[in-house]
Amino acid sequence: MRIQLKAWGNSQGIRFSREFLASAGFKPDEVLNAEIQDGKIILSKSFQHRSLAERAARFGGNLNLSEEISWGEPEGNEVW
Repeated sequence: MRIQLKAWGNSQGIRFSREFLASAGFKPDEVLNAEIQDGKIILSKSFQHRSLAERAARFGGNLNLSEEISWGEPEGNEVW
């Protein structure tokens, strides 16, 4: 794919097609890391911490936080 640098205010901008970015797994408004290696620009997804509510949403909002877990009978000198 050939692209052209264009003026964007006091900076330069690059535009990629939606299909091109989707093939890399990038979504609109996603924050990316940009670095230069051997004269190449490398774009990658940045790690983003999610809140507890965002994590719970992946499991239908049910984290089973109130459920008691059985660890079995004591072994050794534990006092329960």
